[in-house]
Amino acid sequence: MKISDHVRMVPVPEDQPMRPTSTNIYIIGQRGGQTLTIDSGEAIDKFRWMLRGYLAAIDYSEIGVAAITHHHFDHSGNLKHVREHLKAEIAVPENGLKLLKRQLPKNNEGVKTFTDGDEINLDGGLRVQVIGSPGHSVDSLCYYIEEDGILFTGDTILGNTTTVVGDVNSYMASLRRLLELPNIRILLPGHGPMIRDTDEANARDRLEMYVNHRQMREDQILEQLQDGDPKTSWQIMENIYGDSIDKRLRRAADGNVQAHLKSLQKSGVVKASRGVKKRPNPATVAKNKAKDKANQKIIRQGKKLEKQAMNNALMQQENPPTDTWKTPPTYQLR
Repeated sequence: MKISDHVRMVPVPEDQPMRPTSTNIYIIGQRGGQTLTIDSGEAIDKFRWMLRGYLAAIDYSEIGVAAITHHHFDHSGNLKHVREHLKAEIAVPENGLKLLKRQLPKNNEGVKTFTDGDEINLDGGLRVQVIGSPGHSVDSLCYYIEEDGILFTGDTILGNTTTVVGDVNSYMASLRRLLELPNIRILLPGHGPMIRDTDEANARDRLEMYVNHRQMREDQILEQLQDGDPKTSWQIMENIYGDSIDKRLRRAADGNVQAHLKSLQKSGVVKASRGVKKRPNPATVAKNKAKDKANQKIIRQGKKLEKQAMNNALMQQENPPTDTWKTPPTYQLR
């Protein structure tokens, strides 16, 4: 999908509530040349084939640099694949290196790092600014093309929902900094549709909505505590959200409530009891670990058998039907 003369969007359809509508891969630069990609999806075939197919059949491009917005696996899972099969250089947040050990090539081959204030210069004088935007994750980055008014937001801003927040104070500071950018007309999120200036709405309004939404949540949490009774974050979450969200999003909503409560603790508005964690039963832990290991072995065997079945089906197409005929019929003219 063409966004501007410099930017294309490859939305990969999703059906998970934590990834509303799509997970998006972005290609930046001149079509037919060496390009920059932002995010490359999870380490499963649908992302790999979507990206490779788009590059080969539509974009006629090669990836020069594959960058990510943060370390979460649905954005970084394919980095090894992109390096091995597409020969791209890998670019990751500097403070995310330790969080990306599983996703990066051996010995960090072909890996470089980005940090706040860096610039990526592409052919034709195109300049992409790197902006630190911690809050959703500690290593979150946004990428900004000022001349196009395009901001790539990763999971800092989503296309049609609010996002999960790890640190409220950092997140609010990041949103306010993004609001100061001089020419925001299009937001390109990690998930969901793009947000662009129209007669009905504009990109800057969406950023302000996110700021207002977080303030609303904080007010709701404080209201829940007004009666003086101690409450768990889960109780607060249930009272605030009720049945308004998919049940599969409850843990994420509870995480956001906890992030606000931590912020309120730091400011001295809220106090918390210590709580008592459960001590895991060593026998149960060992049993679950063994069960998971066995399940993983079955999954690997299933994939191996599936591949063998596909190869056998191909062999049947390529070779004579000896499985059917001991002596096949022959033919000649009368």
